Amino acid sequence: MPNNVAATLCYALGLITGILFLFLEPYNRDRNIRFHAWQSIFTFGGMFVLQIALSIVGIIATKIFGLLGLLVSLVSLGLSLVTLGLWIFLMVKAYQGEKFSLPIIGPLAEQKA
Repeated sequence: MPNNVAATLCYALGLITGILFLFLEPYNRDRNIRFHAWQSIFTFGGMFVLQIALSIVGIIATKIFGLLGLLVSLVSLGLSLVTLGLWIFLMVKAYQGEKFSLPIIGPLAEQKA
């Protein structure tokens, strides 16, 4: 499989494919693919944790403050849309062969790769 397709697939299922490509031979020896795998893990792992935290805060806010829970739900929806857009953007960049490095997460992924 070409490197750009493998790099794109690192983002396909977020955390799952990121971890998978860190273990699959011969892709785990390619620095570029490892970078995309780590960036996928850090990005979508972080988004997953944020979504869980917002869900918990939303439930608590709804029980205690009522309408504040609706605001938290809207923020959660916005985060979901941002995540979707970022997912598509990163897959397109990887398919084009570009090594797009996200702020904060990109340098961490570079260190791990």
